[in-house]
Amino acid sequence: MSKPPSSRKVIEIKPVADPDAKVYPRSISGPYTRWRWVFVWLTQIVFYGLCWLPWHGRQAVLFDIDNRKFYFFDLVLWPQDTIYLVLLMILGALALFLFTAIAGRLWCGYACPQTVYTEIFLWFEKHIEGDRPQRIKLDAAPWSARKLALKSAKHATWGLFSLWTGITFVGYFVPIRELMHDLASLSLGAWSAFWMVFYAFATYGNAGFLREQMCRQICPYARFQFVMLDPDTLIIAYDTVRGEARGTRAKGSDPRALGLGDCVDCGICVQVCPTGIDIRNGLQNECIGCAACIDACDQVMDKMNYPRGLIRYSTENAVSMRYTPLEILRRAARPRVIIYTAILTLLTVATAWSLATRIPLKVNILKDRNVLSREADDGSIENIYRLQIMNTGDQTRTFRITLGGIDGIRLAGEDELTIAGGEIGTHTAVVRADAGATGSGATAITFDVADIADATVAVTERTKFWMP
Repeated sequence: MSKPPSSRKVIEIKPVADPDAKVYPRSISGPYTRWRWVFVWLTQIVFYGLCWLPWHGRQAVLFDIDNRKFYFFDLVLWPQDTIYLVLLMILGALALFLFTAIAGRLWCGYACPQTVYTEIFLWFEKHIEGDRPQRIKLDAAPWSARKLALKSAKHATWGLFSLWTGITFVGYFVPIRELMHDLASLSLGAWSAFWMVFYAFATYGNAGFLREQMCRQICPYARFQFVMLDPDTLIIAYDTVRGEARGTRAKGSDPRALGLGDCVDCGICVQVCPTGIDIRNGLQNECIGCAACIDACDQVMDKMNYPRGLIRYSTENAVSMRYTPLEILRRAARPRVIIYTAILTLLTVATAWSLATRIPLKVNILKDRNVLSREADDGSIENIYRLQIMNTGDQTRTFRITLGGIDGIRLAGEDELTIAGGEIGTHTAVVRADAGATGSGATAITFDVADIADATVAVTERTKFWMP
């Protein structure tokens, strides 16, 4: 007895008609286009503005590689805090899995740097060379003074914008005000200059020339996203049942009477696509979920007096089974989404709790190996240690050093040390114990370092005291 066919459809990945052809995206307006520009502005305000934000006499966000310190507002991270970088990478991966399972490539369409900078470069291109028809005509025309002037103006604008992007990027690793001073005085360091030019060149090349090739062939996200999609994932969907058969017709005519669907086969959805695909061929690897085709199709439907939504955000199951928006939302809470959400939430809460309760103090103790022990003038036995006390907070603190582990053990010299926020203080500790206070050999002792104004900021480190 044969088995009934499965109700689940297989996602078909269809190739772009001509992957080598240059894509000339047509300008479009609409709600999704406006949302894309909202994200362009938000991301760029953060990127270009955050490095200029002062914070307690320094830059608010600075990855100071030379001094091995990362500043993020009040938080100061040291190489010993690498665990937080690992946690951040894990959180990013989990967020990627969750977001892709729910909404596909919405990140790509609205907030990915490649999309954002491509939108900006296309805006420059449109205002210098014109919209899609003018750009196509200009590229096909023979070289002339006008073409040379337009192309030069465009590339000069791209270059200046890319250079400023490179300067801003380096400004997160070298204090931006120092960097600008070095640029103005022509005293920029070799590495700063290299990375500034490198990032500027990357921006210029990716947003100016690679564009759709980055989304089609280079970006690894496009390659493995389909592993994380299922028939209930939100995608850009063309309603084949409603749209087919395609064909031109007079405005106001009844498509059913003509044996046609709602698609008038105008091709505008293809013209506005930044990767040059035809969404009517089904879900494709190159679709970045930007919804430019939705804005374009809705405008055509309005002109034809047809309902909107021939191309829309939906799911494969919703299109084939005609789900309502409430049913789509309900089916979003499926096991994989619940598992991703639970793990991401727990790990986020744990990381936030760890950062919130993190003691802004680290202590390293180095025993003087040249002389394990020696007799002091008063007859006691002394060991010498070198303390590195890291104030990983943002405010100046005074720390007191106390000892434990052996009766009568004490410090010979200063027991307090004042350290500025985000700095390392070094202290040579001469530790003495009465002869015979413990057996010969190594005995465990403790160094207790605490903020004299805040007892909760305290660290205890163990080491060995050598008795002859």
